[in-house]
Amino acid sequence: MNDLAIPSRLSAPLRTPTDLGAQARVDISGALTALLADMFALYLKTKNFHWHMSGPHFRDYHLMLDEQGDEIFATTDAIAERARKVGGTTLRSIGHIHRTQRLLDNDADYVTPEDMLAELGDDNRQLLSFLRATHVVCDNYNDVASTSLLENWIDEAERRSWFLFESTRAAR
Repeated sequence: MNDLAIPSRLSAPLRTPTDLGAQARVDISGALTALLADMFALYLKTKNFHWHMSGPHFRDYHLMLDEQGDEIFATTDAIAERARKVGGTTLRSIGHIHRTQRLLDNDADYVTPEDMLAELGDDNRQLLSFLRATHVVCDNYNDVASTSLLENWIDEAERRSWFLFESTRAAR
């Protein structure tokens, strides 16, 4: 190997070979990248609320949000790797996340525990619609590996949404 070959290798496009086709590569990796940005946004908001939780149910809510944050974060590597496996690229920076995310941040100095849980419940339900839309894109191209992963993440988001909803219900 000579030194002249190095620059061309370093500037070669990151296009992993795939049998899904060029349009599938663009559509699937694009949908997964948007989903990944939302997962990072939801992860950080969940951790923000976990860190700033207060009140009489502090321990229960603090632990629940910690578990949910871990679950959300656990999806991120698999989402990014699916985008790469189908021949696309994915997020490259915090700025890229900010430009791509559809879920809103919450930078408020203080949020009540009830509002935290309600907002995270709404975000998880909105995430469910993004997960299902991404599933449709992947299913249209017969990307069974991505659809299989998405089905598990849909179930996890439904569970988070359910727990958050039940935690905000008034006792009867």
